Amino acid sequence: MAVSFDALEPVAVATFWASILGREVVPEADGALLPGDDTQVGLRFVAAPTAKVGRDRIHLHLTSARPEDQQQTVDTALGLGAGHLDVGQLPEEGHIVLADPGGNEFCVIPSGSSFLAGTGFLGELACDGTRAVGHFWSEALGWPLVWDENEETAIQSPHGGTKIAWGGPPVKPKHGRNRQRFDLVTPDLAEEVERLVGLGAARLAERAGVVELADPDGNEFTLSRAT
Repeated sequence: MAVSFDALEPVAVATFWASILGREVVPEADGALLPGDDTQVGLRFVAAPTAKVGRDRIHLHLTSARPEDQQQTVDTALGLGAGHLDVGQLPEEGHIVLADPGGNEFCVIPSGSSFLAGTGFLGELACDGTRAVGHFWSEALGWPLVWDENEETAIQSPHGGTKIAWGGPPVKPKHGRNRQRFDLVTPDLAEEVERLVGLGAARLAERAGVVELADPDGNEFTLSRAT
């Protein structure tokens, strides 16, 4: 499973994240992929005709194993082209908010987070979304719920690693197509589309070997046939 980010310069943004996460960059026809594994979500950066506007519905959380690691990660990111970002965070909250060279928000979390303990460096995809969409994605991916309280949900692969979390209401209004999408692969495209529609997805479009759907919150995602 990967999450795609639209970007004016996808290879440049992919190179930034490859340096941060210590991953390889795999060139693709319209951008670049940083492959994940059973415990770490993949990141894909796709060419887009227009620059990012407004806040994303998904942002990344990077963890810190030791107290000094947070500042080291921040310094590394700034040296690679990131910038500080003010989204209304308070000093006592502890996390540091940055934007990557494509303008995508991400947070560097201080050490000692019990919620992100053992997740690895890319600890969380923090998403804007309802409790219902958290339950949908738990069923869609086969990832168990590891948090379900006060309208907030989180799921995690059975192998551990990166968590995907939804913050519950209020959910920001959606204006047009999201610049971030989940990308899934399956050996049987028709069967998996039918299963996901049965779980509450809506079918949007189809092209050769790829079907675009929307989850119950209206977020687009793609399903492609495994090669």
